[in-house]
Amino acid sequence: MFTRGIRGATTLSDNSKEGIKEGVIELVSEIMTKNSINKEDIAFIIFTVTKDVNADFPAKYARLEFGFDYVPMMCYREMDVSGSMPLCLRALFTVNTNKKQNEIKHCYLKGAKALRKDL
Repeated sequence: MFTRGIRGATTLSDNSKEGIKEGVIELVSEIMTKNSINKEDIAFIIFTVTKDVNADFPAKYARLEFGFDYVPMMCYREMDVSGSMPLCLRALFTVNTNKKQNEIKHCYLKGAKALRKDL
């Protein structure tokens, strides 16, 4: 078994609790489904948001909606780079898996698709 990182990002509809909740649910669902992840295989998750997202903690909704009670999670602010994508939520899942790196499915949704056009 290997420890692998799985990246994902999405853009939020707005800086509100509901906007963050919707973004987290969509992004986490996509990452979990596309990579066939069981929550017991998640080592930890890091969420980051751009400076314009501060209405709530993304990890809160991952815990509430997916039952990640025992998954360590942290939330951080992204670097404030001039011209960067607004209202952006990013996630880094670290999971234990038998998949090779080239079998991992990174998930970029909505406006965040522009961040990784190569995927």
